[in-house]
Amino acid sequence: MRAMARGLRYERLVTERANRASAHLDRLDALGIAALMNREDARVVRAVARVARDIAGAVNLIVAALRSGGRLIFVGAGTSGRLGVLEAAECPPTFGTPPSLVQGIMAGGRAAVFRSREGAEDDARAGAQAIRARARAGDVVVGVSASGVTPFVRGALTAARRVGAKTVLVTCNARVASRASAGRSRANVTIAPDPGPEVLAGSTRLKAGTATKLVLNTLTTASMARVGKVYGNRMVDVQPRSRKLRARAARLVAELGDVSPARARQLLAAANGRVPVAIVMARRRLRSAAAAEALRAAGSLRTALEQSGARRRATRR
Repeated sequence: MRAMARGLRYERLVTERANRASAHLDRLDALGIAALMNREDARVVRAVARVARDIAGAVNLIVAALRSGGRLIFVGAGTSGRLGVLEAAECPPTFGTPPSLVQGIMAGGRAAVFRSREGAEDDARAGAQAIRARARAGDVVVGVSASGVTPFVRGALTAARRVGAKTVLVTCNARVASRASAGRSRANVTIAPDPGPEVLAGSTRLKAGTATKLVLNTLTTASMARVGKVYGNRMVDVQPRSRKLRARAARLVAELGDVSPARARQLLAAANGRVPVAIVMARRRLRSAAAAEALRAAGSLRTALEQSGARRRATRR
């Protein structure tokens, strides 16, 4: 399956084109290069804004999967793969998720995260094998490919659909989006921001990488917010495993639990560092086990606290 992309006209890909605005890049001074790159980067934010509906569609798929016991799996090669791995790695410390809930698959394996193995992206069979080993029905597999034609990612998405997983493609190739709208895509949802050619032709770690990072940040943050892993705009499921995070956890319990800093630290210790449990203990005056059970039954901190407020209002009547 390495021949999947045989005959592909790579020079026609927008990610391979030369950018007229940076034609004299090597003749600019440092300030000129910085200003040029900043102007080009500004295009990225606007490009991502134009695909907000597609991002929302992908978030809805992910939320439905997570609520039904499914998982989120990013798969990619090169810069795109590393961005997927990074996004997966950040979810446990940010949202308190188990490492298995959000995963990253990199063409070339773990070593390729740190040392480039460019040829790995051409192996569609390896992409399919990686997904068959990890994904199952009910999961969402997000293929990340700046060009939209990476064989490893294409093979992975094909395999994902065959095992019954939902699929999303994140690309910076508008032609792929056109094929998707015509019903010729391997993905249920295609997200294709068009940031334009790179300042350094073909270097998709630049604008395409920035666009991809913005999209992946939104996919995980919006999905976790929708399934109750945040309260307001606070990371209440943060894992307090460093001095900074222990201080943040105590502040969260004090502020959201409406207790003194000293009491917040006591509650946090009694809750074994579980911030939402400590907050429920403070607001509902429960012991740790009862608070944990109330939280589990409610499904989210917001629901647990709103139920408490509703009970108090009913008692006053």
